[in-house]
Amino acid sequence: MKKMFILMMLGMFSVSLFAYSDSDMDGVDDSRDKCPNTPLTDLVDINGCTKKSLVSSHHFDIIIGANYAGSNYASLNQTDTYSSSLQIDYYYKNFSLQASTSYYTTNGDGYSENGLNDSFLGASYQFKPLKSFSLRVGAGVLLPTYDTALNNNNTDYTASLNASYALGKVNIFGGYIYTMINDDDIAGTVAYQNTNAFSGGLGYYVTNKLYLSGAYNTSDSIYAGVEKIRTVSAYGYYSINMHWFTTFSYAYGLSDSASDQAASVKLGYYF
Repeated sequence: MKKMFILMMLGMFSVSLFAYSDSDMDGVDDSRDKCPNTPLTDLVDINGCTKKSLVSSHHFDIIIGANYAGSNYASLNQTDTYSSSLQIDYYYKNFSLQASTSYYTTNGDGYSENGLNDSFLGASYQFKPLKSFSLRVGAGVLLPTYDTALNNNNTDYTASLNASYALGKVNIFGGYIYTMINDDDIAGTVAYQNTNAFSGGLGYYVTNKLYLSGAYNTSDSIYAGVEKIRTVSAYGYYSINMHWFTTFSYAYGLSDSASDQAASVKLGYYF
């Protein structure tokens, strides 16, 4: 008799237990939940609908990098430049701000120098007129933190436009950058000019963590009378986890005005 009573209680408990169902685990029974797929990060009302999202729309990342560039030994004095870089980004929905700078050391035949390169402050906004097509417009300033004897002493201004079109795991991209160079000429030594830069290439999402791309790039030199700087480059992005990521890039110079080879490795933290 006692055993039968226990089985009856277990049965009643089971019926009660399995009668309650909360698929999105928001604390509201499915039979009363008017918003059945609410994200776990949302606070909900008595109907199970979102009152407030706990996920912030404000995000940042901090990126440190190690970079190398070697001159074209066929036409220029041999130099090797090593630099360390720091970049901080702020994101709010489709809008972003960026600040970056780097410190370099150059060793060449008979000389060595070091110091800050120009520093960059910029802003950009991304449009998505189509699900698979995006445009990013940007503007920025190049602060004259690079101290040389060639009068690189004024603030320069940039404007950019980048486009990307996705075809499954492949994306086609291209970009244009205009830079207004305001440095003062030195009579008989150097004359500066505004520059136009173009790039285009293909990318491929190998996995949901790994992206690889290749591009062709051409740009005017800031020095008047110098041939265009032309390179081909490879780029990779790897997501380590939801916060950490790394990038790597390599560029090969196609013109005498370009560095013979350039490479960088960067590590970033997103939050």
